[in-house]
Amino acid sequence: MRIIRADSQEFREFFRSLRQRGTAFTPELLGTVAQIIQDVRIKGDEALCAYSNKFDGGELTADGLEATETERKEAASTVPPEDREVLELAARRIEKYHLRQSAASYELNEGDGSQLGQKLMPLERAGIYAPGGKASYPSTLLMAAIPARIAGVQEIILTSPVKDGRLNPLIAAAAEIAGVNRVFKVGGAQAVAALAYGTKTVPRVDIIVGPGNAYVAAAKKLVFGQVAIDMIAGPSEVAIIADEGAQPSFAAADLLAQAEHDEMAAAVLFTPSESLARRVADETQKHRAILPRKNIIEASLSQYGAIIITKDLDQAVELANLLAPEHLELMVENPSFWVQRVRNAGSVFLGNFTPEALGDYTAGANHILPTEGTARFSSPLGVYDFYKRMSVLSFSPEAFIRLSGPTERFARMEGLDAHANSIRVRLPGGNS
Repeated sequence: MRIIRADSQEFREFFRSLRQRGTAFTPELLGTVAQIIQDVRIKGDEALCAYSNKFDGGELTADGLEATETERKEAASTVPPEDREVLELAARRIEKYHLRQSAASYELNEGDGSQLGQKLMPLERAGIYAPGGKASYPSTLLMAAIPARIAGVQEIILTSPVKDGRLNPLIAAAAEIAGVNRVFKVGGAQAVAALAYGTKTVPRVDIIVGPGNAYVAAAKKLVFGQVAIDMIAGPSEVAIIADEGAQPSFAAADLLAQAEHDEMAAAVLFTPSESLARRVADETQKHRAILPRKNIIEASLSQYGAIIITKDLDQAVELANLLAPEHLELMVENPSFWVQRVRNAGSVFLGNFTPEALGDYTAGANHILPTEGTARFSSPLGVYDFYKRMSVLSFSPEAFIRLSGPTERFARMEGLDAHANSIRVRLPGGNS
């Protein structure tokens, strides 16, 4: 991995490219995805099957879009017992963590005849997208479906592309464990369109969650407003802040783990220690040559991998806050102190024995996280994403009169005379 000083022109150029990677949806991509969405919206199952067969190489028909209960059980039954146990362990920990996120309705009674409140209600139907391209991610399915179930969503719908018409066994098992109600064997932008608008076979949902490729991300962007979405997920990323006492092999392993996601993944280490920087670079060079996804790792690190030499840990934290990474690891002495300085990150991992991979699978916190700097203003997926809030107001005649004057005046300040009249007619003699 390249080693760059934070005060150099090379760093400024690298940091700019890092913060801009993957953010642009080209006109060609958006045009293609918009056409897919339009076709599915108008032609429904016909277009959904046609695009799925074109892109996934199958022979899908409308009556085969939904996986039957038998298909789901048969696929799930092929998962080895020890793998099933891992899925169930992860599910228990995810459920335990997310149960604390439950919220409640409330009422505010001011004692003067006015009452304000908020009614919290679960969404009726959630759509989950589970990738099935370069890899399948049953972990993501658990992370999406379990919070939806905790929130009280009535129906959880899964779409996931299949190979040779068969469900991925791990996806089928995760769906069973997480309480998914229905499974559809489609993916890509066409699946997002079907969830957003509904077809004869695929029901329309209220929210779409889960990451996918660039076409899926663009489709979620274009259907937002027709349906809620969790976020527009970009390429994955990790930033590590490490001091002299960090274990070089741990840091190198975590950088390589992130880089193996795909060629656009980013893996960056910030450290004031030149000695540590050299040792981590040596470790990454030693280990990446023997990893199965070597080509992906090398492409990722050559574009978006670097070890940055900072003036001190304070500068390292400030640069990490500017980057606002999806994952941030603090391999430093007293990480509980330094985490107080962190303002922008999707998820923070404290100490040498809290690798990002724990968060991906079994820790329990959600791994569907904001990417590409959006941790500046957004948060991990959670139970709260599957609620909607409704305001409730109640005023007695006496309470109404107390606010009538200021309200009528406010309406006239904005030039809305009909609003003012709707107040005035309720006052004594207002109809005369």
